[in-house]
Amino acid sequence: MNAVAVPVDETKGKRWLFWIGWIVSLWPVFVVGMSAHWKLSRNPGYVREFARIGWPEHALPLLACLQLGCIILFLIPRTSVLGAVLLTGYLGGAVAAYTRIGDAYPIVVPLSTSMIAWLGIWLRDARLRALLPIRRGVLRQ
Repeated sequence: MNAVAVPVDETKGKRWLFWIGWIVSLWPVFVVGMSAHWKLSRNPGYVREFARIGWPEHALPLLACLQLGCIILFLIPRTSVLGAVLLTGYLGGAVAAYTRIGDAYPIVVPLSTSMIAWLGIWLRDARLRALLPIRRGVLRQ
């Protein structure tokens, strides 16, 4: 498999996208960071919800460490895409857990958190914008 160089236009006019991307990226960091905090502090409401989903309480610290690891990777520019991939996988597990018990509303939080994480990286990384462009028109036949 050969690597193909993608030309990226790094102009100052797009600098605002970079900063908006970092601002957007703070939301998933906040959501996942609070979830890890609640797991590590064994918040009673969170422990109850965790039991309702079907997870044992002794898994809380491990899952909090996984969350924090994903967030750290997400915040480091060189590993941000890896962090987003791992974070999306982790949050996909939350979607699966709520789907398994038939509870639709809580799915919104992990799903939107994943989407916002990717939006933040897309805004702050010109290479990702070049790889996944938003196209103004559709193919016409």
